[in-house]
Amino acid sequence: MGGTKIAAGLVDRRGRLLRRAQVPTTPTTDPEVLFGALKGLLASLRDAAGEAGWARVVACGAGCGGPMSPGGEAVSPLNIPAWRDFPLCRRLAEHTGLPTAVDNDAKALALGEGWVGAARGVADFVAMVVSTGVGGGIVLDGRLLQGGEGNAGHIGHVVVEAAGRPCSCGGRGCLEAEASGLAITAMTGRPPAEAGADVVARTGRLVGRAVASVANLLDLRLCVVAGSVALGFGAPFFAAAAEELAEHARLSFSAGTRIVPAGLGDGGPLVGAGAVGWALAADPGRITGAR
Repeated sequence: MGGTKIAAGLVDRRGRLLRRAQVPTTPTTDPEVLFGALKGLLASLRDAAGEAGWARVVACGAGCGGPMSPGGEAVSPLNIPAWRDFPLCRRLAEHTGLPTAVDNDAKALALGEGWVGAARGVADFVAMVVSTGVGGGIVLDGRLLQGGEGNAGHIGHVVVEAAGRPCSCGGRGCLEAEASGLAITAMTGRPPAEAGADVVARTGRLVGRAVASVANLLDLRLCVVAGSVALGFGAPFFAAAAEELAEHARLSFSAGTRIVPAGLGDGGPLVGAGAVGWALAADPGRITGAR
């Protein structure tokens, strides 16, 4: 569930995305209208899978923007104003009849990229989504960081411009307020797809600056980046990010930190959500909305 689109897919035990569907995120202030769109998307996916295929589904995993309470029991995505303390995990479990787990979308991406993506086999890395908003997930010693309420990794709210633009979180100069798709549109009056070379380079530099802070803080050397803005901007974005990262990550343990495109491309968030579901299937004692 994102600020621009809602997507759903079927992911198998090997991390393969078998089917997928998506719809635009409905601009509404009514939480039930938005959940209705999600239910319609799931119905279309079920029809495409067929009854035999759907009968083999063992769990529902979801990735949603944050912040949220532990296990996605209540979600309040900054870029989805219709959902404030929305009980997403419980509602999905009730609708699907499946054991259900919900996590932050960027944390889910980190799981997916560490499972079958660009961070496979890497014990310490940060994964990012640079899209409508900016989110992150951090893996250290092979474990996804959770934090006190499950919101660890919000790199979008690392300050990159001390006197920068106001952010939806209430702060100023956050990476999300300066480098997200919404921020780029607000600053330029055009969608990110129409951004000029100067905007692409600035966005890359700010992302690289934030990643350098994380690398210096947490002793890691890989950042994997997904999201429509980052992947849409492509090589010039990653070149600018790498240059800024090298300028600011200069400690013996952070020098040489790499920033690379997500290995799963635009399917990464769905594979990540699948990873959340498969983790629940492997350990049913995890937080779940299936009471």
